[in-house]
Amino acid sequence: MTSFTPDHSSPLLIFGGPYSNLQATHAIRQVADSLGIQPGNVLCTGDLVAYCAEPDETVELIRDWGIAVVAGNCEESVGNGSADCGCGFSEGSSCDLLSAQWYNFTLPRVSETNKAWMRQLPEQIRFNYGHYRFTALHGGFHSNNQFIFASGTANEKSRQLALTESDIILAGHCGIPFGQEIDNGYWLNAGVIGMPANDGTPDTWYMLITLIEQQLVCSWHRLTYDHSATAAQMISSGLNNGYMKALSTGLWPSLDVLPESEKALTGQPITLSTMTIGSADSS
Repeated sequence: MTSFTPDHSSPLLIFGGPYSNLQATHAIRQVADSLGIQPGNVLCTGDLVAYCAEPDETVELIRDWGIAVVAGNCEESVGNGSADCGCGFSEGSSCDLLSAQWYNFTLPRVSETNKAWMRQLPEQIRFNYGHYRFTALHGGFHSNNQFIFASGTANEKSRQLALTESDIILAGHCGIPFGQEIDNGYWLNAGVIGMPANDGTPDTWYMLITLIEQQLVCSWHRLTYDHSATAAQMISSGLNNGYMKALSTGLWPSLDVLPESEKALTGQPITLSTMTIGSADSS
């Protein structure tokens, strides 16, 4: 298992889904640099490669950065040369059909060296930050392509917190940021940097977690980057599709994976409040 022992005097920077979006990946690294957050305090919840047109370049940038990465379903599939992305889409759905295009584009463009690196990534990363026990995973505890949204049941999140013996789960995969307190802990999703969150804006998302005394202050932030350059690269690479359009419209080309609650929020800009975990006088 990857060792992740963050410096408690510095914030954690958490993000998911670079999705082969090299411009967005450069932008998130610049955020870390501007905040003085060292690579040892940065964690990605997986899916380095997917919809956009620069998969190998994105992986190289992440590897050069030296941050912790959880294996997403895309790392598992590309690393092993699987027949499809393993995203968990229903067979024949719009998402399933759209994924075939980017996956067939991506698979031959990731170097064998980077595929081997993907194969050794951990499915989960456990660590302590302050007095809190964290587990970072991609989708769910038993399945890295499980979609867990804000509208999902508290019982399922509580069950997975118990299985991981954690106070806090950091998850990815669903593509929409949220944070929830459950009866036995917290479920936090930073969102993804490589594709908008279906909220009608081109911005993407990341999360900061700061230890202040004995409290954790969790905040979600919009990432702005040159999405036009990413779209132009997709067009020139033959990926002139719904995902390319989503980079500017902020609207997903298919809502197949979304529960009804999340579908109803399509096109509505996301607002997330800061979440404080713990009490200042806890010991």
